[in-house]
Amino acid sequence: MERKNYRREGGEGKGPKGPETKTKRVGAASGAKRSGATYGAKKPGAGANSGSKRDGISPRKERTAPKTQNERDFAPKKSSAPRREKPSPNPKSGDVEKKGAIRLNKYIAHAGICSRREADKLISAGSVTVNGKVVTEMGYQVMPGDVVNYGGETLRSEKLRYFLLNKPKGFITTVDDPQERQTVMMLIDGACPERIYPVGRLDRATTGLLLFTNDGDMAKKLTHPSSNIYKIYHVELDKPVTKEDMRKMMEGITLDDGPIHVDDVQYVDGMNDKRVVGVELHSGKNRIVRRIFESLGYNVHKLDRVVFAGLTKKDLPRGRYRELTEKEINYLKMI
Repeated sequence: MERKNYRREGGEGKGPKGPETKTKRVGAASGAKRSGATYGAKKPGAGANSGSKRDGISPRKERTAPKTQNERDFAPKKSSAPRREKPSPNPKSGDVEKKGAIRLNKYIAHAGICSRREADKLISAGSVTVNGKVVTEMGYQVMPGDVVNYGGETLRSEKLRYFLLNKPKGFITTVDDPQERQTVMMLIDGACPERIYPVGRLDRATTGLLLFTNDGDMAKKLTHPSSNIYKIYHVELDKPVTKEDMRKMMEGITLDDGPIHVDDVQYVDGMNDKRVVGVELHSGKNRIVRRIFESLGYNVHKLDRVVFAGLTKKDLPRGRYRELTEKEINYLKMI
């Protein structure tokens, strides 16, 4: 009877404070224990896995947090590109560089015939043979011992050589002359075992710098108008040059083959003679300096090229030649 009254009084909140509080605290704890539920703050290490383990269920692998947008954007992606195949072992293939092999167009250029671009045209036209067979394949590689023939002549791919000559008067700029006149090749004879050729031209009466090489690509570049190779000439005339005519040359005049102008024209320092001027220009037209002055009513007595593509006559006497330095060669290649 007492127990019944105690419960009723406790449920109505009329029982003593101590037993009532104790009953609620014990009931909550015992209920949690019976049902396996968890209330309130969890103990360190307690969680779904620990609860599952108590219920006899195998714990699951802990899940990681989902990746953020930045992690997804910068995560390495698997390439969908097809797998690259190994290059063909064919030594003649343009995809493989074998020891000692050289592309046919480069071989022809090194032989001094022409530039590599022009050599491609010769190859595609069927004008070149290798070991007696016509080769038209672009990228064909010549192996050591192969015999390359063009125009009925066997070519040799040689070491690239570069020489500068201070040409004297009375020599023509050509390799062979049917009239058996003196040529610049006589002045450069014996410079090297490789066959070298003049780059550009100087007429018979003109003196000064002339470049020789067997590098067909460089020769093509230095003589092409688009390269804008600058040259400086010392010109001695039959009469003083007026300021007005110098202004006309700077602004431009018209010749038979079109308009032309010089980059600069000045009286030569150290010479108290207005008949001698220095002319700088980029044009590579034939006899251009002589024709400019002749169109203005002057006769050229002497014409000397003192600078060519940055090369000068320093320490190079008339009629002598020298081999270019590595620094000079690199400079010409960068033009």
